[in-house]
Parts: sequence; C-alpha cells; structure tokens
Amino acid sequence: MRPMPLEPNNRRVAIGSRLRAARQAQQLTIEEVSRITGLTKGFLSRVERDITSPSVASLVTLCDVLSISVGSLFEAPDVQFVPDGAGPRVNLGGVDTEERLLTPRGEARVQVIRSVIEPGGHGGEELYAVAADVDVLHVLSGSILVRFSDQEWTLGAGDTLTFDGHEPHSWRVADDRGAEVVWVLVPALWSS
Repeated sequence: MRPMPLEPNNRRVAIGSRLRAARQAQQLTIEEVSRITGLTKGFLSRVERDITSPSVASLVTLCDVLSISVGSLFEAPDVQFVPDGAGPRVNLGGVDTEERLLTPRGEARVQVIRSVIEPGGHGGEELYAVAADVDVLHVLSGSILVRFSDQEWTLGAGDTLTFDGHEPHSWRVADDRGAEVVWVLVPALWSS
C-alpha cells in the first residue's frame, strides 16, 4: 500500500500573545529580553505581534529566558463553557434561593454562583463565614442588605461588595421584588 501524502495545513499558529504574556509575567521589558537573548527589539516586537515567525533556535532561546516550555506555546487553551441555565444547582444555605454554579465543578481557583432570590429570601438569621479568602457579591437586579457584626451595606443593581470570606456576615433581600446576584469565591469552596 502506498502512503498517501498529506496536504500541509496552512493555518498559522499565533504564539506572539503567549510570548508577550510570559514576558510581562516575568516583568521583563522587550529591551531587557533583547539584551539577554541578543535578538533585536524590533524582531521581538514583530514576533509578539505575530508578524514574524522566529527560528527554532530563537524560539528555544526566548522560551529559556521566559521560563516556559516551547510546547506550551502550541497547546490549546483550557477553556470550559457552561451554558446559561445548565450549571448544577448548589446549596449555600440561602432561604428561598435558587443557586447555580456557573464555573465548572472541578475549578478550584475560583467559584462563581448565580443566585435568584425570592422576596423575603435571606442567608439566615445567624452570621456565617465561608472558607474563601475573598468573597465578592455583585447585584444584577433587586436590592440586598449585607450585614456584618459591626456594619450593614445596602446594595442595588450594579453594586459590588468585596470582603474577606472568613468575616461573619449574612444577607437578605432589601425590598419586596426579590433579587438576582452573583457570588465570586476565591478559592472555590469545593471542587470535584
């Protein structure tokens, strides 16, 4: 059997934005990378804008300086999609509340939860804390009263409150219309 020749794929792989992100993460300027690698600033700029493709030798040198693997430049991005209404229901203890997880179940870095709260809905009479370093509450519609041991905040649509998740707090709908909110927890409370 004769081997069948394959048509080359003319799709160009864009690596420039990943190289730029790696350089910026290292807090290096193009000038510094140029000095370290011996490659010109203009060449590096064109590579980062995907105007020029570097040689294998130049790419290996750049990756060494930027502390990344050459292969990482060609990996597909890790993107996970959760369609509207498809997130699993979760229970954070809210009364008269439907809570859905918007981030994938296995995501441990951050957790985003959408809560639709009926009129009179609340987080309980007692103050509680969660095992998150950062707790962010963003109000999509309605009004929410958030209570801490020594202060209260009333949030309306578009308002956002950020606080230490370990800080005891509770919340309740502040009017008779109900509310819709998004909670962001860092790190995630649970992942599977």
